[in-house]
Amino acid sequence: MTGCTGCRNADALPFEFSIAFQPIVDVVDCSIFAYEALVRGVNGEGAGSIFARLTDDNLYAFDQRCRVKAIELAASLGLMDGDAKLSINFMPRAIYEPRACIKLTLETGRRCAVPPERLIFEFTETEQTDKAKLAEILTLYRALGFETALDDFGSGYAGLSLLADMPPGILKLDMTLIRGIDADPVRHAIVKHVFALGKELDIKILCEGVETEAEVETLRQLGARLMQGYYLCRPAFEALRTRDQIAFRA
Repeated sequence: MTGCTGCRNADALPFEFSIAFQPIVDVVDCSIFAYEALVRGVNGEGAGSIFARLTDDNLYAFDQRCRVKAIELAASLGLMDGDAKLSINFMPRAIYEPRACIKLTLETGRRCAVPPERLIFEFTETEQTDKAKLAEILTLYRALGFETALDDFGSGYAGLSLLADMPPGILKLDMTLIRGIDADPVRHAIVKHVFALGKELDIKILCEGVETEAEVETLRQLGARLMQGYYLCRPAFEALRTRDQIAFRA
């Protein structure tokens, strides 16, 4: 099966799945910056139950269906009633030809009245992908008005070389850099300098996996604005959390 066949036949999956949404919080103005779409089983089972069923034969269709499902469900839950964006994870190796494989996403966005500027596409550095292909994808996505985010930064293969070659709009710091940062001078120093780098390169820094008030306060002191994690708000299955459900701290 070729990538183009997978894009055209996006419903050809031997299993069903659904989506949970976790807020990405702006701790400065106490708002929801975006909702990240997280794959779940139809009864709320963890993502592992779905990823275990992926094969080379259904990867293309799954990537397409994730985009469609996330946009349709978020729109039906009232995404466009506010200002929050929708962040969708994508698999670069599931994209055969970027312009062909983005058509269904654009059609779904138009149908659901979710414009490109309200969508963020996340990719992870832990997925080894041909750099030329990834550059082509990111260049196209930015031209179409999507925002891009490099997920799990600090845990994968590419590191600073990927950041230098293809700077994203958003850099998501992996939870391994965030965990216990309030008591770890090494992590504190690393994250401090990443924030300085982000400011110089005009890249938003997002801290994920925040689980304690001490981590939140330390990150705020370092200049963090965007955060995501269980301390602030857990994912909601087939629902969008509201502002009053977030653990904001003055």
